[in-house]
Amino acid sequence: MKVNVDSKMMIRDVHIADRPRERLIRQGAESLSNQELVAILLRTGTRQESVLILANRILSSFDKIQDMKDATIEEYTKVKGVGQAKAVQLLAAAEIGKRMYRKHSEGRYTIRSPEDAAAYLMTDMTSLTQEHFVAMFLNVKNEILHKETIFIGSLNSSIVHPRELFREAVKRSAASIICAHNHPSGNPTPSPEDIEVTKRLAEAGAIMGIELLDHLIIGDHQFISLKEKGYM
Repeated sequence: MKVNVDSKMMIRDVHIADRPRERLIRQGAESLSNQELVAILLRTGTRQESVLILANRILSSFDKIQDMKDATIEEYTKVKGVGQAKAVQLLAAAEIGKRMYRKHSEGRYTIRSPEDAAAYLMTDMTSLTQEHFVAMFLNVKNEILHKETIFIGSLNSSIVHPRELFREAVKRSAASIICAHNHPSGNPTPSPEDIEVTKRLAEAGAIMGIELLDHLIIGDHQFISLKEKGYM
């Protein structure tokens, strides 16, 4: 249902059961029109017009509602009745939506090869000045369920204990794991410790029934797959 009000009708003149906030509480956000959702974000209209009329004017200034995600504060404040405070509210809501979408997209990233895994991690890990050991927990479709930094520091078998890694895997109901760590020197050549830790984790995974698919070493915009090198 869409609430229609003329320009002289204020939100207080709308029956309480038809006010956007009350309808959202009673029927859920999905039942509201775009106009009503924007009105809730704005909270108030102007002295001359209701918040619903103002919301409709804002929506009319864009070709489609999706365009609002890239709107600027200047574009919003050009709309009659929208000051800086209301523009900021709309920008904040759009940014929350974008961040939620990015998080959802990350959770569905599929690993089909060592290159896919490296591409997912490279930007964050290639410039780190300290070693980070990261694990990606995958479902049966090799989609990333969760990514977590297990520890920070030099890699050795006494620090990277299978218990810590597989506890998180069980918690996430992961079917498999891909591990990675960076070499701040920029050279991804594996050390004897890297190889030893990898074999230990792979053996633990075989026992647990949660396969270690690969262990990547990230250097300066390059990587090495220990699985491809035959160390697993």
